[in-house]
Amino acid sequence: MSYIAVEGPIGAGKTTLAELLGERLRAKLVLEQFEENPFLGAFYADRRRYAFQTQIFFLLSRYRQQRELSQTDLFYENVVSDYIYARDRIFASVNLTEEELALYDEVEYALGKTVPDPDVVIYLQASVADLMESVHRRGREFEQPISEEYLTKVVEAYNDYFFHYRESRLIVVEAQNIDFLTQPQEVDRLLAAIYRNPHPPVEYLTAPRSVPFFSQD
Repeated sequence: MSYIAVEGPIGAGKTTLAELLGERLRAKLVLEQFEENPFLGAFYADRRRYAFQTQIFFLLSRYRQQRELSQTDLFYENVVSDYIYARDRIFASVNLTEEELALYDEVEYALGKTVPDPDVVIYLQASVADLMESVHRRGREFEQPISEEYLTKVVEAYNDYFFHYRESRLIVVEAQNIDFLTQPQEVDRLLAAIYRNPHPPVEYLTAPRSVPFFSQD
C-alpha cells in the first residue's frame, strides 16, 4: 500500500489536490474532519481563549483517523490524505503558550508512537497574499476573522517544519503558480514525480522558470 499525504497552510488547496489524486489513483481518501471541531469557530473569534481546546480536539481526531489507516480495506492499493499527523503540532507551535505546548507535547508524543508515516508528503507552498485571497474566496464564515499576521506565522511555522523534515519523501509544490483543478497535465506531472524511480528525498515541482522558495542544500 502507498500512503500519500498532502500538506500546506490554510487555503493552499490541500483537499482539492487530495481529491484529484484520490480519483486518479482510485485510492482511499482520508480527509481532515475540521467541521466536527466544536471549538473552531470560537477559536478564530478568540484564539487565546480557545487555542488549547481546539488543538487537543484536532489532535485526538487526527490520531483516530491515522490509526485507522493500519486497518485500511484491502481493496485499496493507495491511501491519499489531505493532512499529516504533525499538522496539529505545527499549529500548536503557533497557537499555544509555552506551558500549554509542554503539556500538549506530552500527549502528542504518547499518541504519535503508533501513527504511520506517509511514503510521500506533498507540501503546497504559497504566499500569504495568495492564501488570504483563497480563504476569502471560499467564504467559510468561521475563517473570515483570520488575519494576515496570523497567517504569516502559520506559513513561517510550515516552512520551518518542512525545512527540517526527514521522515518521508518530500515534494514541495509551488502551489500559487500551479492550478491542479484546471490544468490536469499538472496532476500528471505531479504523479510522475511521486512514482519516479529512483527518486530524490526532496523534490520541487515549480512553474516554468521559477525558483524554489527554500532549499535544503
